[in-house]
Amino acid sequence: MAEIGVVLNAALGSCPIISLITMSSRSGPLALIRVIEFCQVAAGPYCGMLLADMGADVIKVEPPVGDSMRTWPPLNAGYSENFASLNRNKRSIALDLKSPADLAIARNLIASADVVIENNRPGVMDKLGLGYAALKGAHPKLVYCAISAFGQTGPRAQDGGFDVTVQAASGIMSVTGDVGAPPVKAGVPVSDFGAGLYAAFSIVSVLNRVARGEAGSFIDVSMLGANLGVSALQTSEYFGTGQNPKPLGSAHPRNAPYRAFQARDSYFVLAAGNNKLWASVCDVIDRADLVKDPRFLTTTDRAKNQAELKLILETLFAAHDAPHWVAAFRAVGVPCEPIMTYADVLADPHVAQMNWVVDIALPSGGRTKTVGPVVKMDGAGGAIYRAPPALNGDRADIIAELARVKK
Repeated sequence: MAEIGVVLNAALGSCPIISLITMSSRSGPLALIRVIEFCQVAAGPYCGMLLADMGADVIKVEPPVGDSMRTWPPLNAGYSENFASLNRNKRSIALDLKSPADLAIARNLIASADVVIENNRPGVMDKLGLGYAALKGAHPKLVYCAISAFGQTGPRAQDGGFDVTVQAASGIMSVTGDVGAPPVKAGVPVSDFGAGLYAAFSIVSVLNRVARGEAGSFIDVSMLGANLGVSALQTSEYFGTGQNPKPLGSAHPRNAPYRAFQARDSYFVLAAGNNKLWASVCDVIDRADLVKDPRFLTTTDRAKNQAELKLILETLFAAHDAPHWVAAFRAVGVPCEPIMTYADVLADPHVAQMNWVVDIALPSGGRTKTVGPVVKMDGAGGAIYRAPPALNGDRADIIAELARVKK
């Protein structure tokens, strides 16, 4: 396979070195970038996968027992489908960072890299001598991203956290669910994946600066901060009113009709987000009088009186099944969708046309499907050029590359 030489200012010594990447099929805007990932479970591995999907050579450093997500069901011939969904396009090497020999390998890997991602508790990497402070002098262009629950500094820096606890700590659970019902978390782990997205965006931003000849950076991404960042509408409501936002189920605090409604057979979602769309809704339900109803004249009026509006609309919607209403509202350009299960959406013709669901082979010998890269550039989607790795499955190649670099 062809070898791509990448000149890096790295820390195997005080001189620049050549990092040799031997993957002829790997391409993309980050194809000349090497990433060392010291991460487990979700936030860090998701960040690493996003960079790998853009072409980066991502080497996943795992403990000897492997990333704990490797044990999560469902298992396909013994290989975790969950792990596979977050670790494609990566290579794996297992290192015992308490072993001097393996710790030296970790240092050499970092020396060959452009980026380090880690999601250990703050201070762990420093104790191992793998923290940014110990590396930046010899590797000034290194982009080092630390992902944690609460950040690297502050009174809660040493507190651990998981997706659900950070959803609770960040306010997200206070606005999720129905009024008067027990608290629930968002069904998708937004704390983990939001932090992973912020981390990937920040890393690429600093890489752009490095490409101009400037220094790298230490990036501190917290799950709490990421959750607050994506809660802009809720925090601004609090700042503007002094009142805590409340859970509204599927409804919107400032827009209506904009929620799930019950039809004769099931629910569907209708989003008439402006006066023109509201008028179209009234045409479909043959209630032109509602356009001029003082309770529903403006978006603000409709949001204020949406309990009454919901009662009126659901009385009418009870005449037909959800597919009837979805078709009728779509026909006049009003955004309207059924409540899809994952089985439904993954089989949707649009998803198929976009080529988002792909078949992959697993190291266990099994095959599965996964949602691959979902972003297109110049009309083409990202590539899956490497299956998710077996634990320590790339050790020989990685060690051989480091040996060539030293020569």
